[in-house]
Amino acid sequence: MATATTTKENATGLRASYPYYLAGEAVAANTDLEVTNKYTGDVATRVALADAATIDTAITAAVEAFDELRRWPAFRRKAVLQHVVRRMEERAEEMAVALAIEAGKPLRDARGEVTRGIDTFTIAMEESTRLYGEVQPLDISPRAEGYQAIWKRVPIGPCSFISPFNFPINLAAHKIAPAIAVGCSFVLKPASRTPIGALIMGEILAETDLPRGAFSILPCRRDGADLFTTDDRFKLLSFTGSPDVGWDLKTRAGKKKVVLELGGNAACVVDEDADLDFATDRIIHGAFYQSGQSCIGVQRIIVHRDVYPEVREMLRTKVSRLKKGDPLDEQTFLGPLITEGDAQRMEAWVNEAVEGGASVLVGGRRDGVFYDATIVENAPKDASITCEEAFGPIATLQPFDDFEEAMRIVDDSAFGLQAGVFTRDINRAFFAFEELEVGGVVINDVPSMRVDSMPYGGVKDSGLGREGIRFAMEDMTEIRLMVLNRIGRASM
Repeated sequence: MATATTTKENATGLRASYPYYLAGEAVAANTDLEVTNKYTGDVATRVALADAATIDTAITAAVEAFDELRRWPAFRRKAVLQHVVRRMEERAEEMAVALAIEAGKPLRDARGEVTRGIDTFTIAMEESTRLYGEVQPLDISPRAEGYQAIWKRVPIGPCSFISPFNFPINLAAHKIAPAIAVGCSFVLKPASRTPIGALIMGEILAETDLPRGAFSILPCRRDGADLFTTDDRFKLLSFTGSPDVGWDLKTRAGKKKVVLELGGNAACVVDEDADLDFATDRIIHGAFYQSGQSCIGVQRIIVHRDVYPEVREMLRTKVSRLKKGDPLDEQTFLGPLITEGDAQRMEAWVNEAVEGGASVLVGGRRDGVFYDATIVENAPKDASITCEEAFGPIATLQPFDDFEEAMRIVDDSAFGLQAGVFTRDINRAFFAFEELEVGGVVINDVPSMRVDSMPYGGVKDSGLGREGIRFAMEDMTEIRLMVLNRIGRASM
């Protein structure tokens, strides 16, 4: 059992430095990676940074550990996951504070993410004993008389995981938890801006009896992380991040299976019969929680013309009340963006839309690393704010006259992750479900709604494959078949 190196906490509650985890062991190799407090801009802590040689060592260890881990019985894998759940519950507030500091995530959202991370490991714990197979008759013609098949799922092999900055605990959990559930060793690269949550999970995993080498968690710079993509010893690459990076990784990944979750510019439709007060409350949450830095954040609001004036005024009034400020303040709703450059990009995109004829309904101001919650009316179809992924606190607003027209507007995008539709009409709900080219349709809630057991992922530029524990477990396993020829009859 490995024990993490402990160091004195600084004034923020974070430790002065954090090791990385190489082959299950805490290694304080250096303090080369500075992690900043996204609200103040000050260095909050320092983290050990892995180089290419360290990554290569981790892959070798993962290959060696896989042969033992794949043979583990389900109860041992379940016990590891149970331990993670218990320790995350015990350390929940510590992890939430770390999230608020390293990601600038308001404390209420940070606590919610930790809770979701616990849910994710709990689901994996439960699913770890449900890797079923099937008996299949093969005697579909005379030539196959007496034949039958048995198939089961087996772990695919060592896995490469790359997780993003915006949900540094739960999106890492969505890779780590199913890997342990099926018996795959792995090497994880957390986002360099937000590595602390993943490293705390590494510390918890190091308390278990996982085989040496079963996991490594290695912050590293993007230019030194090529082995995560190109090394053929990995049998699966799971990446969550930007579309440009994700599709490039797929072209360089070689023969390994690739799972991509790449985001979008999610649309939300408000039909004429919707509960407008509920819908606007949920849209505001979906568009602006954690400063809009969510791949399923509401970016395009499409409202039936008959209720458009009322929805417009409700949104304007409610958005103007949102409190921005220190993420550690319990009352803060809107925290800083991950970098000032992202806030500047929001400013530029809104200005571009206004120059193209749009108008700002509410917001539209930048203050350093902050950008106000902003709604822009009637943005041009080709404006960045309309057709690209904002990943910030800006949304567009436009009317529609006919429900089928609204569906066409939703689909008029290169992305297809999730969409929300507020309607009381069951026929329109099913029409949206059948016709929208997205990975998920959420009826009477925003596209930002996600439960961690459901199949989650996108089509078109939004990705490839599905997350959600049971579905990720399928990706991390492959079918192994035995064909049995029953020759004659057993003697009686």
